[in-house]
Amino acid sequence: MVYPIVKYGQPVLEQNGADVDNFGSDELNKLIEDMFESMYAAKGVGLAAPQIGISKRLAVIDVTSGEDPAQKIVLANPVVVKVEGSQRSEEGCLSLPTFRELVTRPRVVTIKAQDATGATFEMTGEDLLARAFLHEIDHLHGKLYISHVSPLKRDLIRRKVRKLQKAGEWE
Repeated sequence: MVYPIVKYGQPVLEQNGADVDNFGSDELNKLIEDMFESMYAAKGVGLAAPQIGISKRLAVIDVTSGEDPAQKIVLANPVVVKVEGSQRSEEGCLSLPTFRELVTRPRVVTIKAQDATGATFEMTGEDLLARAFLHEIDHLHGKLYISHVSPLKRDLIRRKVRKLQKAGEWE
């Protein structure tokens, strides 16, 4: 099932998600499957549960956009263990469609998380994968990528979104 993507301005995007604890359940496995399907339908490389209205610390990532199923990553209750270096690149978000900004993030990121079965694992990502890890983990803590841009740019984006909301073009 493809979920609609929750857009910026909805409270669920600004809340800390609850820990995932129903590992191995049919409900969790179906949610993960639906999240991948929703992410691919929206042409994203990552999707956090809050982006489909579910306040859980769960995210899916596939930087190959479905080209290599072996690259699918499930992150439940992830934490950042180590960061190194720096990269500055354009970043966007499915919850803020049409907006893109340059964001500086670490170039190498090591995370610790649980998979769909509850098994704990550690993984290191570089470049786009590192960016995806941090972007999705931010979502699980109620943060969007615009928190990493200047206050001026953030305010400009907020004003544009309000204008779109008033025009009925942002739901």
